[in-house]
Amino acid sequence: MKSLSKRSMISSSEFALLLLSVDAVLVCLIIAYVPYTKIDWDAYMSQVEGFLGGERDYTKLKGDTGPLVYPAGFLYVYSAIRFLTGGEVFPAQILFGVLYIINLGVILVIYIKTEVLPWWALCLLSLSKRIHSIFMLRLFNDCFTMTLLHASMALVLYQKWHLALIIFSGAVSIKMNVLLYAPPLFLLMLKGMSIKGLISSLTGAALVQILLGFPFLLLYPIGYVSRSFNLSRVFIHFWSVNFKFIPEPIFISKKFASLLLFIHLLLLILFAHYKWCKHEGGLICFLQSRFCKKKTDPATRTSLDNLSAEHIVTVMLVGNFIGIVCARSLHYQFYSWYFYSLPYLLWKTCFSIKIRLLLFFGVELCWNIYPSNFYSSFLLLFIHLCILGGLWVAPSEHPYVDKHHFVSKKE
Repeated sequence: MKSLSKRSMISSSEFALLLLSVDAVLVCLIIAYVPYTKIDWDAYMSQVEGFLGGERDYTKLKGDTGPLVYPAGFLYVYSAIRFLTGGEVFPAQILFGVLYIINLGVILVIYIKTEVLPWWALCLLSLSKRIHSIFMLRLFNDCFTMTLLHASMALVLYQKWHLALIIFSGAVSIKMNVLLYAPPLFLLMLKGMSIKGLISSLTGAALVQILLGFPFLLLYPIGYVSRSFNLSRVFIHFWSVNFKFIPEPIFISKKFASLLLFIHLLLLILFAHYKWCKHEGGLICFLQSRFCKKKTDPATRTSLDNLSAEHIVTVMLVGNFIGIVCARSLHYQFYSWYFYSLPYLLWKTCFSIKIRLLLFFGVELCWNIYPSNFYSSFLLLFIHLCILGGLWVAPSEHPYVDKHHFVSKKE
C-alpha cells in the first residue's frame, strides 16, 4: 500500500511538471494574441507615481479609479514593477505570466504534499479562463497577494513557521483579503506551536506591517490606517458576482453586512468545534488543553512536527472558503482568492466525481458571465452552499501524523 502511494505521488509530480509546461505555453499565447484589457493598471501607476514623487499622505494618493485603499506593500511591489517595466503593459504582462507559473507551481507542491486529489484532477488548476485573464490581461494586485499566501501555506507544510508568518504578513500588506485566512491559521498555530513560539511569530508578522508602513505611519498615521485597513468599505452593487440577486438597498445596508459577519463568525466557530478540533474533544476542550496551567501528559501534547499536511491545508482552505461564502461582494478579480482551493475542497467532500466536476465548472461558468445577473449570482451562492454542506458532512481527517498525539476525553 505504501509503495502504491509512492508510485502515485511520483506520477502526480510528473504530471505536475507536464501541466506547468503546457500552461507556460498557454500563457505565452495569451500574452501574444489576446488583447489586454485596461482596468486598474493606470490607476496603480498613478498611485505609485505619487508615492515615488514623495507623497506620504495616504489620503492624497489617488488614481483613475479613486483613492488608494491598499496597504503599503502594494506601493513597494508596484513601484518595483514600474521600475522593471517602465510602466509599460506588455513587459508587465510577461512579468505576471512568470508570476502565474510560479503561483501554479507552489499550488501543485501543496496538492502533491497532501495527496488528496488523483493526479489527473490536477489539470483543473489550469482550466480557468477567468484566472488566466486576472493574471495576464488585468495585472491585478490580487495575483501577488495570493502567490505570497500560497507560498506561506507551503512553508507551513515544511514547518518553516516563522518565515511563513512573515510571508503571510507580506501578503496582507498588499491586500487585506488574506485576513480571511487569519482565524484558521491562528488555530493551526495554537495546535502546532508553543505559546512562546506563537507570540514570537505574531510579533514578527506585526513588525513587517510596522516597517512597511513606517514612512506613512511616521507622518500621517491616521490617514494611512483609515485608508489601507478600511474594513467598512461598501462595494458597488453592479460589480457584485455573488449577491447580485439581492436588491441594492439591502445589499448596501449595514444590517445585511452585520448579518453576513455574524454568519461568518458562527460558521468558523462551528467548523472549529465540530470539524477542526473534533479529535481533541472540541474547540473548548482544545483551548483548555493549550492554556490550562495544569501539567499535561507529554504523550498528549502536540507539536508542529505532528500536524498532518492534509489537516493544515484543509483548515486554511475551508476557513477562507467560509469567508468567501459570507463576503458581501465578490468582484471578478476576487475569484483568485479561492479558485485554486476548489479542486481540493471538492475532493474533500463525499460527492461523486461527476458531481465534483459539475460543481467546479458551474463555479467557473458563473465567474465568466459578464455582467453578473440575478440568476448567475444565485447559482453561484447555491453552488457555494453545496460545497460548504459537503465539507460539513464529510468525515474529518486526523490532524496529526502520529495518531496517538492528541487530547480527547472520549478516548
